[in-house]
Amino acid sequence: MSELMLASTRKGLFAIRRQELGKWRIEGVSFLGDNVSLALADPRDGSWYAALDHGHFGAKLHRSPDQGASWTEVGVPAYPARPDGDEERNAMGQVIPWKLIRIWSLEAGLPGQPGVLWAGTLPGGLFRSEDRGDSWSLLRGLWDHPDRRNWMGGGADYPGIHSICVDPRDGDRVTVGVSTGGAWRTEDSGTTWQVCSRGMRAEYLPPEKAYDPVLQDAHRIVQCPAWPEVFWSQHHNGVFRSLDDCGSWEEIPEVPPSVFGFAVAVHPADPMTAWFVPAVKDERRVPLDGKVVVARTQDGGRNFQLLTRGLPQSHAYDLVYRHALAIDPSGDRLAFGSTTGALWVTENGGDDWITVSEHLPPVYAVLFV
Repeated sequence: MSELMLASTRKGLFAIRRQELGKWRIEGVSFLGDNVSLALADPRDGSWYAALDHGHFGAKLHRSPDQGASWTEVGVPAYPARPDGDEERNAMGQVIPWKLIRIWSLEAGLPGQPGVLWAGTLPGGLFRSEDRGDSWSLLRGLWDHPDRRNWMGGGADYPGIHSICVDPRDGDRVTVGVSTGGAWRTEDSGTTWQVCSRGMRAEYLPPEKAYDPVLQDAHRIVQCPAWPEVFWSQHHNGVFRSLDDCGSWEEIPEVPPSVFGFAVAVHPADPMTAWFVPAVKDERRVPLDGKVVVARTQDGGRNFQLLTRGLPQSHAYDLVYRHALAIDPSGDRLAFGSTTGALWVTENGGDDWITVSEHLPPVYAVLFV
């Protein structure tokens, strides 16, 4: 099991270590006071990466070789100049900026691809680095795809790539999730792309558009490491599962207590076991009835258990973002953090939860190292 986790928050990157059963302690914080939107721990060489969102001053990316003891600023994805006369607008009529707004996803390549990193950004560009983040290349095959101009903003003002699944069988095979733009797949390390979200349904669209694969608001997409043909997605209006390598998606009916949420985790060895953190959607975006619960299925979505032991069940208004639910390689230890600065961890697959902190800044992302 992983003994260390990182929490990316509105006011810094917190390193939290397990002391003994039921006890975790914050042992350090990097970038205190800065908005850390995301972190990555590269299993190949142990490097940590922290993406910072400085708002008006732009996004930055830092790398640490020594678990946060020191940091070096590295390159950030950069968009090319917009072609003259091309005032690109998306399906909502918004002018899409050709500049980096936020690094919304970071993933490492496979062990046989030293130095390779992937970054998904707002406003919808996917970038690849071959030198551990020192430089980045925009993957024009996706950016120039004509269907990209049909993408829309979801929770953010502009479309963004929030999920990157590097296939453990082939590092050139990558699946990404777009809000709002569905799922996309490359077989050749980003040169060509195909949409792969057929079967997803968007209830917020007119009936004739509801199953359009390019218009799906998949909030998060994850791939099972041991069974990579199995994917799970938490969508804006439902939970979806693919058993055929994203060839098709099946909607899971009646997920309690709500089909809305942002986060999903899949068991690393059991593709039929997955966890979700449901909420009330649209204008409220809080837990149903003020109760923080985790929904778990262990049979591929036929049945769900609501996991509540150790979680607040009265007047709790914690929302859990896309990257704020994490699972370690054992499949038994999970953690999630909330917009109110709470952080919980379980050692037994969610049957019991331990409060790690109630006073962190708003948590954007959690990961095990």
